[in-house]
Amino acid sequence: MTLGSLENSSSISSTFLLSGIPGLEHMHIWISFPLGFIYLVSILGNCTIVFIIKTEPSLHEPMYLFLSMLALTDLGLSLCTLPTVMGIFWIGARGISHDACFAQLFFIHCLSFLESSVLLSMAFDRFVAICHPLHYASILTNTVISRIGLASLGRSVALIFPLPFMLKRFPYCGSVVLSHSYCIHQEVMKLACADIKDNSIYGMFVIVSTVGIDSLLILFSYALILHTVLSIASRAERLKALNTCVSHICAVLLFYTPMIGLSIIHRFGKQAPHLVQVIMGFVYFLFPPLMNPIIYSVKTKQIRDRVTHVFCY
Repeated sequence: MTLGSLENSSSISSTFLLSGIPGLEHMHIWISFPLGFIYLVSILGNCTIVFIIKTEPSLHEPMYLFLSMLALTDLGLSLCTLPTVMGIFWIGARGISHDACFAQLFFIHCLSFLESSVLLSMAFDRFVAICHPLHYASILTNTVISRIGLASLGRSVALIFPLPFMLKRFPYCGSVVLSHSYCIHQEVMKLACADIKDNSIYGMFVIVSTVGIDSLLILFSYALILHTVLSIASRAERLKALNTCVSHICAVLLFYTPMIGLSIIHRFGKQAPHLVQVIMGFVYFLFPPLMNPIIYSVKTKQIRDRVTHVFCY
């Protein structure tokens, strides 16, 4: 059966078709070069952050340990989407089996929600450092940091683990074309020839209990931080305290803005142009892993000095 007949098949299918950028199929080979460059920079950047923090004893502090978790999560996200994205744009490989698709969406969503947890942990780190500086070392010990990391991973795995099995029980007929170059739950469930009410409710529950709660707690943390900073008499000290949060605030905005936008479009923006969905998806999955290492290298002197030392000496 050809790809064209698969797209319009009314029988039950065992394969999904991924999509590139609609209307620019003839340009895919050229688009693959900037995409490949973005992936290369993302992977090298995050590997560099992890390597520097691991090999530099002076960076074995809570702030940098959480940063290494963020880099590892971004690295995982890049590696999850790279095979299917580059397969489509390089050689036009659109087909993906159900099991491979379910596995990919498990890792994509698991790592996405893990990143949300890591960003919350980093907000807690900034809260303790600014609001309770004298107790910083005693509160955020290596044991506590390890437990936070394991709890974050456990929460993500536990919440996402049912999704592949909930999707696997459905038959898929009619159109089997996905809007993106990778598999995500919101899209795959819409292709099912069955009632998807349970999946929709559970998906909303997962988003609210992870991204929803995490984002509110991050906002609450920064409200407390701002209250503490404004009580500092010295203007220079206020700016110094706020400056330690700039990188984290940028990382939070890079992650939550496109994620919330993509979720809203998939659930409520049925009339939104398909191209908007595709671009928003690429922004969400490509830009945080690309920009986070750059932001932290530019804004954090200790990381910047070590990166300069590694690449210039």
